[in-house]
Amino acid sequence: MPSPFENQTKQFNVLINAEDQHSLWPQDYAVPAGWEPVSSGTLAECTAYVDAHWTDMRPRSLKLAQAAANGSRR
Repeated sequence: MPSPFENQTKQFNVLINAEDQHSLWPQDYAVPAGWEPVSSGTLAECTAYVDAHWTDMRPRSLKLAQAAANGSRR
């Protein structure tokens, strides 16, 4: 079975989870539990969305913990 990522005209969703992590997901596949669609389009469009919006790869919980640690040092 060929990978859906090999088809440049297939439609995808950009999914995001509670940790602000992003994933590309074929539109004709069920969205897994814990993930929400935030954008859709071709693979190229979805990749561009991820590149523009997921600029900090740290999970949300790590960002919050680091912010709290930095705030407590002041």
